[in-house]
Amino acid sequence: MARISGVNIPKEKRFVIALTYIHGIGKTTANKICKKLEINLQTRTHQVEEDKLAEVRSLIEKDRLILEGDLRRKVSSNIKRLTDIGCYRGIRHVKKLPVRGQRTHTNARTRKGRGVAIAGKKKAVK
Repeated sequence: MARISGVNIPKEKRFVIALTYIHGIGKTTANKICKKLEINLQTRTHQVEEDKLAEVRSLIEKDRLILEGDLRRKVSSNIKRLTDIGCYRGIRHVKKLPVRGQRTHTNARTRKGRGVAIAGKKKAVK
């Protein structure tokens, strides 16, 4: 199993897709890496030679991509900064509501969690 940036990437998937298992590398960045190193987009991870994997590691290091733990720390510190200054986005993060202007009346289930049922009004007995 290939290991890049402390992440075991799957060996049966295409190498471009396997690179996206690293937090901080998406499809676009993975495509750029493969184009730059002339790796065929159809090759599977187990077909990529060890020297090519070493080139990928050095390219990631050379381009100074922020990946994995550093990226998670940076994102969490940005969110903490927003909550500390008490801006609108920070308050939305604290309340676990959508931050970027989405509607919440009917949607936002992913962010808000499951709907909690509220007991209905009891009918008056005549």
